[in-house]
Amino acid sequence: MVNLLQIYEPGETPLPHADTVAIGIDLGTTHSVVAIASGAEPEAIQDAHGRAIIPSIVQYVGKSAIVGHEARKAYAEGEAGVVASIKRLMGKSAKDVGAVAGQMAYDVDTSQDGLVRVNVAGRQLTPVEISADILRHLKDMAADALGREVKRAVITVPAYFDDAARAATKDAARLAGLEVLRLLNEPTAAALAYGLDSQAQGIFAIYDFGGGTFDISILKLEEGVFQVLSTAGDTQLGGDDIDHTIAERMIEKAGKKTLNPQELGELLLICRAAKEELSTKTVTEVNWEGVKLVLDLPMLERLMEPFIARTLACCDRAITDAALTPHAISGVVLVGGSTRIPLVKSKVGEFFGKPALDSIDPDLVVAMGAALQAEALTKGSDTLLLDVVPLSLGLETMGGIIEKLIYRNSPIPAAVAQEFTTYQDGQTAMKIHVLQGEREKAEDCRSLANFTLTGIPPMVAGAARIRVSFSIDADGLLTVAAKELLTDTESTVEVKPSYGLAFEEIERMVSDSMEHARQDIAERLLIEARVDAERVIVDVNSAMKASPALLKQGEEAMIASQINRLREMIAGSNRERIDHEAHQLNAMVGPFAERRMNAAITGALAGKNVDEVN
Repeated sequence: MVNLLQIYEPGETPLPHADTVAIGIDLGTTHSVVAIASGAEPEAIQDAHGRAIIPSIVQYVGKSAIVGHEARKAYAEGEAGVVASIKRLMGKSAKDVGAVAGQMAYDVDTSQDGLVRVNVAGRQLTPVEISADILRHLKDMAADALGREVKRAVITVPAYFDDAARAATKDAARLAGLEVLRLLNEPTAAALAYGLDSQAQGIFAIYDFGGGTFDISILKLEEGVFQVLSTAGDTQLGGDDIDHTIAERMIEKAGKKTLNPQELGELLLICRAAKEELSTKTVTEVNWEGVKLVLDLPMLERLMEPFIARTLACCDRAITDAALTPHAISGVVLVGGSTRIPLVKSKVGEFFGKPALDSIDPDLVVAMGAALQAEALTKGSDTLLLDVVPLSLGLETMGGIIEKLIYRNSPIPAAVAQEFTTYQDGQTAMKIHVLQGEREKAEDCRSLANFTLTGIPPMVAGAARIRVSFSIDADGLLTVAAKELLTDTESTVEVKPSYGLAFEEIERMVSDSMEHARQDIAERLLIEARVDAERVIVDVNSAMKASPALLKQGEEAMIASQINRLREMIAGSNRERIDHEAHQLNAMVGPFAERRMNAAITGALAGKNVDEVN
């Protein structure tokens, strides 16, 4: 089948290579980790100084990129050319960055179309290029530790990363010289690290509160199949927000109104260090430019409560989407450095009604799971991972309504095909509008792409058969294909990624669909009734124009009068009256339609003998 619309490159999981090493990478917002698994025993890889947790920070000096602890030190000392938390901008366009740009301790350029860019050290770099430098550093770390070249990796992403952010992550890996075996959702990776796949069955919640993102996934394990029942999350919520909240207190106490990027970066690192100290202490001090703030655990917990409440709201949404209750969960896994804070553990335990699993270092657990999946893909495994589609995908049909082909929370990989047809006689082209969202009307959903399929042979309305296929690969990347089946007419159009769907948009689209469900269904039914009625009018007018001699005296005027009544109903909003008047028109045209059919059969048989007819 020829791809008609390729929104993103399909992820092609390669065949197993038993002699090839593959690593697992947790490409995090604040920290990143690389791991390797051998014989189902994952291990985080350390750098030359024995450090496994690498800050996701890059300093650019000339054409060189310094990654990790040295860059973090430069960040703390307020040096120029430093970029941190770039993951927050992955897959985003300039117009979509919004308030996030103001939270970055560097110059975010939003003046150009397409991917947002960062002005750093006299250069303009995209988040893809900066992420590639981090991935390249992790790849080199692994190669040094293993004593061999590394070319393949499983890379984790937040479960709520949209298609644009996933595509950007794969692009970054390619720039770093890595072949992506699989983009693996971070919560799913954590479940693998805890060996939940070795249990007979169960339903598990993975609570991932990291530096820059929050994810909750509800996983069901049954007979070796690991399926994500539902996901929720926030790509703009994490430990960074807590650092900013503490920093705001310091700025207020210092009486300052604005900070330059270097000052903000230095302050954020000081606040982060103080926050981390309170994972093991009850009180600490934050000292900055002669200002001192005594920060104790109760104060930190008060600052954190709104953020924890947001995470639990996501948990509630995921539980509801999975049609479960918290008590149906067999176990809860904590992931991410923010889960070290005692209040997080206690609140999560209260919500799910059971203590959470936290025996594996929450900063390493995702990379370890990725390493296990990398080994499984190169050596073979009995465990099957099934992630889900975060938002429904479909096409706009007549009347501006969406026909959904792949529904939200459908397991992936997935492939669905549906046939469509032409609306008018002689139609030789069809506009196809690909949409993402939960509402019933196209205008309320997100537009992914518009294109026109041309070269359809002219036929009567409804005769053409156009098959549109949606397929999502194991990485969650979408391919749309189309073909006119009667004549094999086909066309190919490639569309670049549509960047910029933030979590807030996803959450709003889902909540709006629930809030407006009754209204949306009523509007959809009204639109469908109008479209069907208009179609009846078109068909009747076409038939009367084609066979005027078959109309009996007064019949044309009677039909025309009924058409006018139907048009009046179409202009209104009473669906039942539209359906009634359309039914009346069909009944009125019935005798005329029979005469046309009889005439057509008579004409087809004229001058032919029985043998020819047989």
